[in-house]
Amino acid sequence: VLSAYLKYMVDVFHLLGAPNDTFTRERMIEVIDFETVLANITVPQDERRDETKNYHVYDLANVSRSFPQVKWVHYMSHLLDEVNITVVPTEKVVVYAPEFLAKLNSVLANYTSTQTGQRILNSYMLWHVVSDFATFLSKPFRDAKKELSESMSGLTGNDDTWHICITDTDSVLGFALGALFVKETFVGGSKAKAKEMIENIRDAFISNLPKLDWMDPVTRAAAIDKALAVNDMIGYPDYIMDPKKLDKKYQSLHINESDYFGNNLASIHYSFRKTFEKLRKKPQNDWVMSPPTVNAYYTASKNTIVFPAGILQAPFFDKNFPLSLNYGAMGVVMGHELTHGFDDQGREYDKHGNMKQWWATAAINKFKEKTKCMIDQYSKYQLHEEYERGKQTLGENIADNGGLKSSYNAYKKLVQKKGSEQLLPALGLSHEQLFFLSFAQVWCWNSKPETDHMQFLTDSHSPAKFRVIGTLSNSYDFAKEFRCSNKSKMNPKAKCEIW
Repeated sequence: VLSAYLKYMVDVFHLLGAPNDTFTRERMIEVIDFETVLANITVPQDERRDETKNYHVYDLANVSRSFPQVKWVHYMSHLLDEVNITVVPTEKVVVYAPEFLAKLNSVLANYTSTQTGQRILNSYMLWHVVSDFATFLSKPFRDAKKELSESMSGLTGNDDTWHICITDTDSVLGFALGALFVKETFVGGSKAKAKEMIENIRDAFISNLPKLDWMDPVTRAAAIDKALAVNDMIGYPDYIMDPKKLDKKYQSLHINESDYFGNNLASIHYSFRKTFEKLRKKPQNDWVMSPPTVNAYYTASKNTIVFPAGILQAPFFDKNFPLSLNYGAMGVVMGHELTHGFDDQGREYDKHGNMKQWWATAAINKFKEKTKCMIDQYSKYQLHEEYERGKQTLGENIADNGGLKSSYNAYKKLVQKKGSEQLLPALGLSHEQLFFLSFAQVWCWNSKPETDHMQFLTDSHSPAKFRVIGTLSNSYDFAKEFRCSNKSKMNPKAKCEIW
């Protein structure tokens, strides 16, 4: 990967007119060496999951005194001047990585003390400006990036032009594109059915809390209170269906149909201004993902779960599907996002999205004991002779396990209320079995070893295979419905269960 990275750097500068192979290569090797220094002082991802330990409030003057190699007040003032906001040395900021900044300060002091070090820092900054914008240039630049991507993912072949165009449009004008997408695909009744599913799954999650012997009554009551307070956003923001309101959203973004590079610069500038204009304003529940996105998310600081229209379609959801299929696929996703409010990071935020200790200390200690089981379980999973990082993926694994259980309990409660669904012909499977099959189906995945390696290194999610195997092997209901023997790997005697 590093060899391919170096080749990409050199190729890009040659495309920009760099005259000398050896000179360019030597400069870029220096940049890679500097980036390696930065990587080695970075705190590993799995050691940064405790949000309270990462949260440090400084004022800018204190940041400047503690890490003087960067002129912080000048830097922040220069950024915010774009939106006519003034900052002063007493401005409060949150520093998430003081240990890193302390080490970075020493590194920068060392590099700025010599002409060679200053040149390397200049090359580093120049490279990252070039790298950020190179893919907005002509096809040779995109082809150079493609070689690097292939070395990292193992995937070869070209994206169709239509796919590149749609992806770019979605990233810049996602809510305008989303309006077209919703009108074309989001059939009537889908939003109401999804809302009903969320409420049923929330009820199932809350109903299970009294069965958890590790929670004390006060913490349990607070957890119920938080679950009831979770705000859900489904499909799309209403304003996108009003052309005037949609026009207003993009009125300061100017697009030129013949200037692709300029359009991307305009988009970056637009996003920058929109972000910094939020400072000093009351937080809003803005949509982070555009309506066509096939994904979902939970925001701890706002206690909100979001399900774009893109995921509310097959194979995750169809209003005409049997309930077993919808709850096995989309229902588990809903339960997953809800459970994120109670995973190892989400539990540190209260129902208002404020970071505070709202659990009893004894409950926190018992919760941490429970998480050890899951960390150990997933750390034993192996692909291509490489082990998963169970601590790094803990939050997502908690959400997967809790989401499956809540959705299954919600489905069973519906069956008790409405009666059993008609069996699907020729399959020979009960709807309870179809629930679990539907869950597994949405994680059908085909990946290259290079992709798996990068996921192990950087992703907070388990590989798709283990999201299925790990979660189902912890489920008593799965083992019951598929009549797994006590000797089956999918039915271990010791199961990890938190929510």
